[in-house]
Order: sequence, then structure tokens, then C-alpha cells
Amino acid sequence: MSRDQHDRGGNPSGGRSERRGQGPGDRRGPGNDRRGTGGGRRDAEGARGHGSRQGSGDARGSGTRQGSSDRPGSGDRNRSGERSGAGDRRGPSRDGSRRNARGHERNRRSQQERSYSAQAPAQRRRSSDPARLTAFQALRAVNSEDAYGNLVLPRLVRENRLDRRDAAFATELAYGAMRWQGTWDAVLEKCVDRPLDQLDPAVLDALRLGVHQLLAMRVPDHAALDATVGLVRGEVGQGPAGLVNAVLRKVARQNLEEWLEQLTAEQSDELRRMAVRHAHPAWEIRAMRRALRVNGRDTAEIEALLEADNEPPSVHLVALPGLGSLDAAVDDGARAGDLVPDSAVSAGGDVHRIPGTREGVVRVQDAGSQLVARVLAEAPVQEDAGRWADLCAGPGGKAALLAALANERGATLLANEVSEHRGDLVRNALAPVPEDAWQVRVGDARDVPGAEPARFDRVLVDVPCTGLGALRRRPEARWRRTPSDVGNLAGIQRQLLDAALDATRPGGVTLYATCSPHTAETHDVLQEVLEAHGDVEVLDTAELARSAALPGALDGERTVGHEVPGGGTSVQLWPHVHGTDAMFMVALRRRS
Repeated sequence: MSRDQHDRGGNPSGGRSERRGQGPGDRRGPGNDRRGTGGGRRDAEGARGHGSRQGSGDARGSGTRQGSSDRPGSGDRNRSGERSGAGDRRGPSRDGSRRNARGHERNRRSQQERSYSAQAPAQRRRSSDPARLTAFQALRAVNSEDAYGNLVLPRLVRENRLDRRDAAFATELAYGAMRWQGTWDAVLEKCVDRPLDQLDPAVLDALRLGVHQLLAMRVPDHAALDATVGLVRGEVGQGPAGLVNAVLRKVARQNLEEWLEQLTAEQSDELRRMAVRHAHPAWEIRAMRRALRVNGRDTAEIEALLEADNEPPSVHLVALPGLGSLDAAVDDGARAGDLVPDSAVSAGGDVHRIPGTREGVVRVQDAGSQLVARVLAEAPVQEDAGRWADLCAGPGGKAALLAALANERGATLLANEVSEHRGDLVRNALAPVPEDAWQVRVGDARDVPGAEPARFDRVLVDVPCTGLGALRRRPEARWRRTPSDVGNLAGIQRQLLDAALDATRPGGVTLYATCSPHTAETHDVLQEVLEAHGDVEVLDTAELARSAALPGALDGERTVGHEVPGGGTSVQLWPHVHGTDAMFMVALRRRS
């Protein structure tokens, strides 16, 4: 689950200490991972020391390093280099005593030879490194302020001035802890002697970060322990530091696969076992499995879908047609996109350094969202007058691409957004497109038909939804949503689709889109609206998608079409099949 992590707890040179491979729970044996000055042996319970150091480099399982004289063998050398007698070997004698014939304890150095930690309690680490601190701040904002991780983390990375390597570490740690929160909480429930809701929320978030490092990243145990305890001392206080240290030592006694085997064995229901192993609420797994079946796919794909949700998404780029170019991005290592034209997949690093991104003519946008805009632009319209509308335009990504496409064809776009703040975001997104090609309206999209009566040729209604199709990019969303959210949103979605159809002139096309595969937000909404509108027909949206995509991109196993009762097709994209968000779309035409 990790790529390029290094020992950030006690290794100022940044040298790596890697575990074997990347498989779950694959951990080096005791004493095999000691690069850097913060290494430590495992103690008797299997937990690493947390990197407490002294000048002589002597440390034991509690955090101090043993000198080179304290190594297993047929006998121990003393400081003069002489090997002690056979009677001073390690292990108990036949009578069970740990004393030798002279009455001395085996493996115990003399008073003069012993060394002690140079750190007094007041000198222990009281802070964490900037990368872990950034991840902690992001997790606190998400869990205490309902912030969006994909919005707050980039801002914190800039504010804390992280370099490229630290930014990558903070991103993997923060998103990973958000994504796996349910599973990590199940682990913590086994290691904390009280209900988790009785812990200080900041301490609980720090524990989640510690568990993610121990079980899912190539971070040595001692570094994860030392840095997390230091983080708690610095950000919460000395009091909880002992609790955090004790709990994380218990976590470190088992690797990830051992924990998953223990936790899943306690579940009698298959969905709950999958929920623990793949860090998704059981109700979401049930909904996704049903969505696979309804859209004509094998329900056995559910595990591949859940695994794709847990992988960091590729960063897709788009060049606004006629305004931007991806040549510089490709020259810098990006590869051309395989789904839609004028797209690329970033090679990593700070995408804002790519020429055109600061001007807004090159943008970060999921390829599925790009396809939505292009399908609407490609849909056949009778007597097209070039009047386009995006009724739910915030924050402006699809609107910008639509406006650029409209500008190329001499059309204009009305971008509607309900809130003034998000309206400003839409204006900023549209700014690179010539002003005569667009305008922004702030107001409820359900009022647009009255203000602009049935005059649009093409209308996009990308409705607010649960976001279950974008869990790769919004990892915290899976723990925020509840089944009741689906029912509450479905009513709004039906009203918005009604309004979009009312705003579309006869012969025009409405494209209904949502970033959720949940059938209550897709097929169910569509059927209810079709029953209420006798003058609407469903187009072959799958064929429109194939025409708008790159040649062959949606053929074979990547096919997307599903027949709608009464004729026509809808489109459902999948992360594990198309490498995009799970976007749903269906094109509807108002009959003349």
C-alpha cells in the first residue's frame, strides 16, 4: 500500500528502512531493519522500541540500542574482547536458574559497564515531523469540522511548506488513515480498555495515524511509535502519551493480515467480513454489489471494486479544447489518457507546475467527468441554436470543459450554482474561456425553467449525490454517509431532473449524471421521472459515450451500456474497469 516511505522518526538523514514487499503485514524480523540512528530491537512482547537514543548508541527494547557487545552467540565477549566461559552462555541452566556457577545473572553487565538513556523525561520528543503533523491536522479538520480531505490537505501541504517527499508521505498517511478508519477502529477496540468514543477525539485521530503506519506503510515500528507519541505530546499533551504508546505497542504485536484474520473470524456475516477487510460500511458494499448486477456486471467483481476504491487514484489532466495543451505535461513524464481526447495521466509531483495549470487551461479532472461533458456536447440536437446550460455547475470543472467546447462551436453556456460562494468558484473556473461564451447564474436550479423557459438545446444536470462513486478521491465520505442520505437525496435528484427537462426545448437533450452507482440515485430516479414525463425518450447513451471517447476505449470488457426499459441505454463507469470514478449518465431527448 506504500511506495517510497522512509524512516522519519529519529533519522534526520531520511534514509529508508523498508519492510519486505508490499503485501499485507509482511514485516521484517526483529533486528533486521535498523538503518539510521533510531533503530531498535523488538522487546519480549514483539514491539519495537520507540527510538530513544544516547550518545554511545546503546539501546534496548524500550528504545535504547544495545551495543555491539550484546549479541547472541555461543558466548558473549566482554569489553576487552575476551569470550566468557561456557558456563556464562545465554538461556537458563538445567535447574531453571538464570545465574551461573558464580551466582552472577547471565547477560547482565556489571555496574561499570551499564549505560543509561541520556534523556530525562523533560527531554523526550515533544513534537512530530512536519509530514506527520500535516496529516494529523488534515485528519482533525475532516473529523472535527466536516472538512473534505481532498480540499484541506493540499492547503496544509502548502502552508507547512512540505517538500515533495514529505508531501507524498503526508498524503499517503492522511488519506490512508481516512480510508481505513473503520478497520483501524476495529483494531483499536481490541487494544484500548474503554469505548473509543470516550477517548479525546484528537488522541483517537493520532492513534489512527499510528495504526496506519504500523500496519499499512513501510515505516519501522519504532519510528511509528516514537513519532506518534511525540505528536501527541506536542499537540495534545503529556498525559495521553503513555496511553498512545501502550496501545500502539499492542497493535504492533500482529501484522495486518493477522489482525484481519482475527477480526473477520469474529464476523458471521459475509458482508461484515468484507467490510472489515476492505474498509467499507456493509450497507455500501450491499448497494455496490446490487449496482453491479443491475448494470449487467458479475457481482463477483465486488472485491475488485472495493480494492480499487482503496487505491490512490491516478491524477487525470485535461486541456481545455482550443485553449490549452498537454505537450509540456507529456514531456515531463505524463502519459496520454486512454479514455477521452485531450487528456493525460500525471506522472506525479506538483501538477500546478505544469504549464497551463496556473492559467486554468490545463486542469485536474477525472476522466469520467470529462466524458460526461463530451457526451453532452456530442449528443444530436434538432435545430441546434447553441444554447447550453449546466444547472449544478459548482465547483466548475465540468462547466469549464463545457464552456470551452461551446466556445469552439459558437455556442454559449449558462452555468447555474445555488450558493454565492460556489458561484465564485465557477466564475474562477470559467475565467480562461472567452467571456462571451458563458455566464454564471446564482440560484436554485429548480427555478431555472421559470427564469429561462424551455430555451436550452443541451442541459447538464450533475446532481448532488452520496459520492459513493468517488471514494478513491474522497476517502472520508464512506464513513460520513448513511442509508438515510440516499433517500433524502433521491427526492432532490428527481426534482432537479424534472427542472432540467422543463428547461430543455423540444428536440433538445438533457444529460442526467451523478457520481454514485447506487441504483436509488440512478436507475430508480430515471424510471420515476420517465413515468412522469410522457414526452421524453432515452437515447443510446452508450453509443454516444463510445463516439465521444477515444476509439476502442469502451469496447470489450470496458463496455458501459445497459438497456433501459422502454428503449435506449444508460452508462455506468467503474473504478476497477475504467480507472475512473463510478460516474452514471443517461441522455434524454424532449420530443418535438
